[in-house]
Amino acid sequence: METILTSPAKTVRIGPEHPFVVIGERINPTGRKKLAAEMAAWNFDRVRADALAQVQAGAHVLDVNAGIPLADEPAILAEAIRIVQSVTDVPLCIDSSIVKALEAGLAAYQGKALLNSVTGEDERLEAVLPLVAQYKCAVIAISNDETGISEDPAVRFAVAKKIVARAESFGIPRADVLIDPLAMPIGAIRSAGQSLFTIVRRCREELGVNCCCGASNISFGLPHRPALNGAFMAMAIAAGMTCAITNPLEPDIKTMILAADVFMGHDENCGNWLKYARSLPEPEKKPAAAPAASAAPAAPVDGGQAVRDPAAERAAREARRAARRGGAG
Repeated sequence: METILTSPAKTVRIGPEHPFVVIGERINPTGRKKLAAEMAAWNFDRVRADALAQVQAGAHVLDVNAGIPLADEPAILAEAIRIVQSVTDVPLCIDSSIVKALEAGLAAYQGKALLNSVTGEDERLEAVLPLVAQYKCAVIAISNDETGISEDPAVRFAVAKKIVARAESFGIPRADVLIDPLAMPIGAIRSAGQSLFTIVRRCREELGVNCCCGASNISFGLPHRPALNGAFMAMAIAAGMTCAITNPLEPDIKTMILAADVFMGHDENCGNWLKYARSLPEPEKKPAAAPAASAAPAAPVDGGQAVRDPAAERAAREARRAARRGGAG
């Protein structure tokens, strides 16, 4: 079970025998007004900066999305892909809900891309899977269909199974289908984490496919989201997830993914962990606290027993006598 993505200079392998693959999520104008306005105006400076920053932070693949209302999404997405490939050498994930934009992105891309995404809806399958077959790319398959998103993990697994079978009917190997079990907001659905872990395990054991998700969704609406996302990633990795679309710039997330790789046996001699630890700033050393004042010096100790001090003992006896005389007077 190994999914291979390529750029002209790099090959990324996704699978249970490899370190976890981070797909950087930042090149996405959704919820980023400045980025959306700049991309709509064909200003890609922030796209370049986001690409470089994410790769520097450890992203192995970059997601590129150009979903801007009323803009020419196919043209903007294709240009964004050309720009990102001009400044980085990692493979890309081409992200759009519009089929024409996906096709434009695939035509512009150099290498074997990851397509984001197809669902279990028959109309979507018939529109997207021929592109996957034509361009011989990999695809993220989201486990929902015409009925929506079920909270029942068995229903979502059934959708995943349907997509894998349909992909094979187009000549697409299972290795090129990554199931997205859907990370639902844990603040609204208490079972969201357990459901996702169950689907991941079943996809790995019963379908023999890799799994990927948009990890940030799990903490939607909650405070301290990076800490929650990091803990979720570690648990998802333990369940068998092999890659995710997430933010590599968040230290909590990066730390937990690297730590999970250590415990999954995917970091030989803990090399990546040690390299990361050495890159962290040294903690500030606090000044030593002054020793607390004492009414009397502590008695020296020898072999665990207090050493007798005859002079101190005589002084103590004299003090007790004086106290008794004072009390009698």
